[in-house]
Amino acid sequence: MLIQVLVLLLLTSSRDPGIIPRNAQPPEPENYENSLEFVSGQTPRLPRTKDVIVNGAIVKVKYCDTCMLYRPPRCSHCSICDNCVERFDHHCPWVGQCIGLRNYRFFFMFVFSSTLLCLYVHGFCWVYIKKIMDSEKSSIWKAMTNTPASIVLIIYTFLSLWFVGGLSIFHLYLISTNQTTYENFRYQYSRRANPYNKGTVQNFLEIFCTGVPPSKNKFRAKVQRKAETPSHSVSARFIVSNLGNDKRDQEKVSWDERGDGALSTGSNRITLADSDNMMGNRQ
Repeated sequence: MLIQVLVLLLLTSSRDPGIIPRNAQPPEPENYENSLEFVSGQTPRLPRTKDVIVNGAIVKVKYCDTCMLYRPPRCSHCSICDNCVERFDHHCPWVGQCIGLRNYRFFFMFVFSSTLLCLYVHGFCWVYIKKIMDSEKSSIWKAMTNTPASIVLIIYTFLSLWFVGGLSIFHLYLISTNQTTYENFRYQYSRRANPYNKGTVQNFLEIFCTGVPPSKNKFRAKVQRKAETPSHSVSARFIVSNLGNDKRDQEKVSWDERGDGALSTGSNRITLADSDNMMGNRQ
């Protein structure tokens, strides 16, 4: 069991959590009239937020100034790792890694296995003390003085159980309702509908019975030199700002959770369909 915990810890800390590659330049607008705001004497501005439709619910996505892209739904920028992470849950200082789309199941299995290990050690320490009592016909206090290591382990595992045990119960609740830690503390779906909730069974199947998507980063690839961009290009530099609530013709995008498409600007409505729907339309 100890080996299992260590292997899960290694998988959690060493796996790409779902980092989205940064753009070298801000996204190219497709329609300057709808997506940009022109101010006399200033450079054009991209909208700070955009609305996307997820399972019939409107969800706002933000533009990331560091990565120069519109974050997909459930994505957030980690201030510690300085990367945008898909299905961002939290940054765990104990494993030194962000917890996201590609390593969340391993993180939960690591925490849950640690809980079982603490229960195992705590229980068998008491069993060992009971055996000493039966063999020496002594009291519990005298048996405990004969095995100080068991006393240390009992205290250590008891304290650890409050941490890993409580964390396991909390993440079981999050999985059953298809939430992340970030969403639970920020959005509070108890006050409004959760567009990602598919039911308890389907939520567990989504976490544990689906394939881990491939990494979008090539960490072993050679770093390419940045190409110089023409000075006359409109997208050479953008100042991102909020367009304000009075702009009622804000563009909307339909987002498919399973698609890997990137959010684009400039169109009134763009539907990103998955490959199955595209093949069905062709037939």
